[in-house]
Amino acid sequence: MEVIFGFVASILALLYAAYLSFNILSKPAGNKLMVEISDGIKDGANAYLIRQYKTLAPLVVILSAIFYFAFSPITTITFLLGAILSALAGYIGMNISVRTNVRTAEQARHGLASALDVAFKGGTVTGLVVAALALLGVTTIYYFTNDVAVTIGFGFGASLISLFMRVGGGIYTKAADVGADLVGKVEKGIPEDDPRNPAVIADNVGDNVGDCAGMAADLFESYAITLIAAMLLGLSMGTTQVLFPLMIGAAAILASVIGTFFVRLGNDRNIWNALFKGIIATTIIAGLLFFGIAQYVLHDMRIFYAAVIGLITTVIITNITEYYTSTEKNPVKEVSKAARTGAGTNVIRGLALGLESTFPTAILIVVAIFASYYIYGVYGISIAALGMLSVTGIIVAVDAFGPITDNAGGIAEMAKLPKSVREHTDALDAVGNTTKAVTKGFAIGSAALAALSLFAAYAEATHLTSIDILKVSVVAGLFLGGAVAFLFTSFLMNAVGKAAFSIVEEVRRQFRTMKGLMSGKQKPDYEKCVDITTGAALNGLILPAAVAVLSPLFVGFFMGPEALGGMLAGAIVTGLLLAIFMANAGAAWDNAKKYIEKGNFGGKGSDAHKAAVVGDTVGDVTKDTAGPSINPMIKVMNMIALLFAALIVAHSLL
Repeated sequence: MEVIFGFVASILALLYAAYLSFNILSKPAGNKLMVEISDGIKDGANAYLIRQYKTLAPLVVILSAIFYFAFSPITTITFLLGAILSALAGYIGMNISVRTNVRTAEQARHGLASALDVAFKGGTVTGLVVAALALLGVTTIYYFTNDVAVTIGFGFGASLISLFMRVGGGIYTKAADVGADLVGKVEKGIPEDDPRNPAVIADNVGDNVGDCAGMAADLFESYAITLIAAMLLGLSMGTTQVLFPLMIGAAAILASVIGTFFVRLGNDRNIWNALFKGIIATTIIAGLLFFGIAQYVLHDMRIFYAAVIGLITTVIITNITEYYTSTEKNPVKEVSKAARTGAGTNVIRGLALGLESTFPTAILIVVAIFASYYIYGVYGISIAALGMLSVTGIIVAVDAFGPITDNAGGIAEMAKLPKSVREHTDALDAVGNTTKAVTKGFAIGSAALAALSLFAAYAEATHLTSIDILKVSVVAGLFLGGAVAFLFTSFLMNAVGKAAFSIVEEVRRQFRTMKGLMSGKQKPDYEKCVDITTGAALNGLILPAAVAVLSPLFVGFFMGPEALGGMLAGAIVTGLLLAIFMANAGAAWDNAKKYIEKGNFGGKGSDAHKAAVVGDTVGDVTKDTAGPSINPMIKVMNMIALLFAALIVAHSLL
């Protein structure tokens, strides 16, 4: 029954996503110019993903061959299934996003509520596809094999694709964004999304490959591996504990579908409140369903309490992130105020805010860990993590809303739509920045709990009951794990810096050589910038990905399973705090700039605005590239340690 419930819920969610897709595509796409701009964004995004998948294909084939001989044919099959479904989730999400953006801009002619409705429906398709495909994949493997252990291959396949899509998409989006801003806004003084800027299409493409496809793959992975870890930890307890995670996932997907109907613009015209109502409704409905399953089906209320801790953590972490990153709250206003005295003070204030934001988030995660452990031991922690990730459908829906509205604003600007339309798209875009920040906070927090569940599964697989931090090898592993997070981040920031440099040079060249560009009489060469960012992203993702995959294998085989345990612990703690700091600081800088652009502290073109643009340029890399990419790095390290656990133990006994 439990497995069938997973199948039914997944299929229903996919059918509803298909219905929403048809509904969105039935809406008018606007005038000829709007369609032309949208097609340019769509073509650029598809070109990037296709090139990325072609780059990844040989690696997937090589790893499949290794797994076939090192493990078993079934592990190879599950690995391929995880990689394919993860890539598919990102591809579907991105493709509906690049078709919804122009329709959102067109619906903005009819009012804010109409535009919000279409944009959120587009995000909902991505969210439901991510959660449904992840649950469907794990459920299918368990149904046909009745063996939880073979699902580890599925998890690693998802992790690998997530790492590449997050890293590659992050490099792409911010190289284009930074390059466009530094020349367009700072040097030329032209607005964001101005069609005269040669990097503007690449910038809009980046929103989709980074914040949509990248986030989709990231949370697909988190959802899948948390489901797998909970089932693995339940093996020693009985069938009930193994199957309950599937029922949690199924119930929460249905709750997410129902929760989308609560997203409606109220009389207060507050867009964030409309979206947050959907999150709250989903959380409450999921909690009620969890209660019914635990009480009447499994007769074990401890599971319910642990899952509810995860749901509560979701609500609180979204509020913490929203507080530190919203234009309506004091922290962002303080960062904006600091820009009055220059870029230096703006950057310093943003750094301080990011550092401060790590503390309440860390306290929340610690409380969740202690409470869930007290209720049900290590298995309780995994259920709390799953409870948090079970509402991935609605969370990704809110996240994907961000790039859709960002693109809609860009299309409205480039197509020179009436001021009233741009006011509506600007309002949606401002909230879209907050939703992207909030979902990054959710992704980081859930990644930490997911990694902790994997860490517990690794300890069971290697028979480690404790890790002695007085041992030299463990201490060495601990420091290496922490250092890897910083090294990984440095590679990403360097990659963005180099790519942005190339974009700046190209944009300057076009403005210099195309005499009619600034006057609008000559069309920029958008494709050249798209090509530069695509190549830079694919080249830049190789080194950081290699560090994430190879470092745990090196420590495990040469220093032993206990040292690897130390390394994983160091990576989880350091990576979590570093990711929170970078994501929240970056979002604060971004929204501080937008707060000034609303007319505060001098408005657009003022010295404060120029300083805030510099802060936003720094924040672009931290919030959309480095910070979010740490999530899959942590999970890949834990996943590969779990996958090779038996071989590492066998090698240590030689």
